[in-house]
Amino acid sequence: MKPLSDVALSVLDLSPIPSGADARTALRNTVELARQTERLGYRRFWVAEHHNMPGIASSATAVLMSHVAAATESIRVGSGGIMLPNHAPLVVAEQFGMLEAFHPGRIDLGIGRAPGTDQRTAIALRGSAQALGADDFPQQLSELMDYFDGKGAVRAVPRYKPPVWLLGSSGFSARLAGSLGLPFAFAHHFSARNTIPAVELYRESFQPSEALSEPYVMLGAAVICAETDDRARWLAGPSGLQFLQLRRGNPIPLPTPEEAAGYPYSEIDRHFVDERLGTTIHGSPSTVRKGLETLVSDTGADEIMITTMVHGEADRLRSYELVADLTHA
Repeated sequence: MKPLSDVALSVLDLSPIPSGADARTALRNTVELARQTERLGYRRFWVAEHHNMPGIASSATAVLMSHVAAATESIRVGSGGIMLPNHAPLVVAEQFGMLEAFHPGRIDLGIGRAPGTDQRTAIALRGSAQALGADDFPQQLSELMDYFDGKGAVRAVPRYKPPVWLLGSSGFSARLAGSLGLPFAFAHHFSARNTIPAVELYRESFQPSEALSEPYVMLGAAVICAETDDRARWLAGPSGLQFLQLRRGNPIPLPTPEEAAGYPYSEIDRHFVDERLGTTIHGSPSTVRKGLETLVSDTGADEIMITTMVHGEADRLRSYELVADLTHA
């Protein structure tokens, strides 16, 4: 089994807006977390794309990346990811070419095909309802790569090409990433049942490319680490309630642990939250170590990208500190 010390650790931050705070605070927290996780030795710091979500501030991904990259020195900064159907491929090529020009060798372009929002907002982003029915993601991706490679009459300026990753939570993206010879980032944190089949399909489909000679798998994992199992479970409560409300069509800011503990859950609610938290690796350092080692053993992952949704910034940073220590123990 691959030891945990041989697995790179990275960060995915959604810029969660805590209950009682605002988006400006959340974005500042993201930049500070990037500085601190760079100090701790994490390899990458990726930010997300979500729209019309009162609990998530990361909507303009490339803009946020520019601030994070300017505030740090060595950690790779990326998108986790750019939802390509929401954007013109030329604009993405120009934005990420410019980021690569300012921060050479430090930018990652993670590409996804999900809308990252509700249907009404997706229509507002794409300009028409008809655009929602067209699943032309492979063609959009091909167009994007052509801009980076300088093919065609229209050129992306500046033409600098960061590493391109394909993100996914199903077999579709796994097969596409493999066939194109791209690194694959799988969203284990919200599609855990599909993780092993998707990773296997990616490796079976892999064709060596200029970008990559052999498969490379990064798994997104929700992790909350604290000094004790009970403390970690207490800190995990808010993410469970937030996800419950999201599934109900009522997205909310990230609650406090007290708000989550005092919520009047029905029996069905409780079952849903427990099931959701069951896919989160949470606990003391020894418990989290076992969870991460099991994940690596089951999948052969090359890298784990950790997202930690807790209400207090001190607790969030402490979780990343404890997890970083596991790779040195």
